[in-house]
Order: sequence, then structure tokens, then C-alpha cells
Amino acid sequence: MKSSITAFAILLSSITLAVFAAEKKTNLNDIPSDIVVPKMIEGKPAAGKRVKHNWPEENSTAIHHALYLPENWTSKSKWPVIIEFAGNGGYKNNLGDVSLGTVEGCSLGYGITKGRNAIWACLPFVDSKNKQNATNWWGDADATVEYTLRSVKNICEQYQGDADNIILAGFSRGSIACTYIGLRNDEIAKLWKGLICHSHIDGVTPWPYKDSDKESALVRWQRLKGRAAFISHEVSVQKAREFLTTNKVPGNFTFMDLPFANHSDKWVLKELEERKKVQAWFEKIIQPPSKGS
Repeated sequence: MKSSITAFAILLSSITLAVFAAEKKTNLNDIPSDIVVPKMIEGKPAAGKRVKHNWPEENSTAIHHALYLPENWTSKSKWPVIIEFAGNGGYKNNLGDVSLGTVEGCSLGYGITKGRNAIWACLPFVDSKNKQNATNWWGDADATVEYTLRSVKNICEQYQGDADNIILAGFSRGSIACTYIGLRNDEIAKLWKGLICHSHIDGVTPWPYKDSDKESALVRWQRLKGRAAFISHEVSVQKAREFLTTNKVPGNFTFMDLPFANHSDKWVLKELEERKKVQAWFEKIIQPPSKGS
């Protein structure tokens, strides 16, 4: 009798595991989101609001960024900052992934922080010629560097951003931009305490723009100078790992595979172990909001 009960328990366990495996979702878009990114609205920056914003220099243009002050923001504290760049626009695939290439389409910063304890700004790639945000590739890369430098300065001065606690993040084009823009010269490179790069990194793949080659990318990567970088990719991050380790890029790297084929930054909006890992990395690297003097 005891052996029959044991055999039945084993069979029941096998059936349960088989049912779980069958129900396991392989498309990221089939998993419900437990975090919803606030819509970008018109108005003045305020705690818990995500607003369409620009600096006075761009008043006569369509160039803008999305600025979010955390729901617990006050002017009496210094706040960590996440600067984020979006992926290319005009992208969609048969898994249901869509990228519009806009500042309002970003997700990483909000998903990682759950809307608390950090200022989150999604910055544009500046199209100087047409005086608007570029939704594909770089627009004017040097103008984007200048806009980023000015944005970080203004956020720290006007909204109590902590200049010693700034993370640069990006998805796809934005991930490449963490170095193509963020490490473009020594001045901008020194801003970052660390990088969060999801899906592609600078130098692994030649792209149709100037200086996308491996050698040029490695010059940029040297400006990381040993700082932390969290690097993830759908299915496998191995190409990025090999590129950085083989070329002995000086950095404190954390690599993570995502168990989905989706080309998307929406995984940070889902209750996943992978999200917990990047959140833990962020909390380890960044000091929490501190009271100003």
C-alpha cells in the first residue's frame, strides 16, 4: 500500500510539473504587468507626475524630454537620477513588440524604481536640422551630448538630483547609446555611476552610421574606467559578454539572459525574477535619497 501511495504521489507531481510547463508563458506580452508607466502629460514637473518638458533653449522647437519626479519627491532631499534613451522607432515584430522611438515610450527607469526614490528623465536624440526629436538613430550625436549634459546639470540644480548618483539606461538603440552618446567624450562619461544596457551594446554589431565599428566602440568603452554596468539581452547575452571580456574592457559587469525572445523593455513592468535582479543591482549601486544640508 505504501509503495502504491508513493507511486501515486510521484505521478501526481509529474502531472503538476507538466501542467506548469505547459502554462509557462514564453511570450513576454502574455504576462500581465503589475507596474504601469504613467502617461506623459502637459504641465509643470511635480511629485508623481510624468510631464512633457523642455529647457528654455528649445522653446521655439519641438525638442523635448519626459521628466518624472518620484511620488515621494520633496525639495528637501537629494535624489538619485536615471537618464534613459529609447529604442529606434518604426519597429514591430510578430511577437507583438512595438517601439516608437519616442521619449514617452521608455519603461526601464520607472519599472526599476517602481516610481519611487529616483528622478527619471527620458532624453531625446536631437535632430538639429529639423528641430525635433529623432525617432531613428542619432540625429545630431554631438547635439544630443550637449542636451544630455545640460539636462543633467539642470535636473541636479532645479529638482535636487544627486550628481554623484546618476545611472544611464537604455533599450536597443538606447542601450547602444549608453556608450555611443554616454561615453562619447570624457566630459559626459564622468557623469555616470553606472550603466543599464538592455538588448545590444556598442561595438558588437556594425550598424549603418559613422563609428559603429569595433575599434571606435572600444575607445568609447575605455571611458567606463571600471564602473558598474548591468547588461541584459533577450535569450542570450553571450555576444556582449564575449565582446567585453575578450577585449578586456575595464568595467564591473553584471550579465543577465532574459528567457524571452521579445525585443522589448517591458520586462521591467512584469513580476519576474529578472526584474528583481536589476532592481537589486540598482539598489546596491545607488545611494538612497539623502537629506540636503
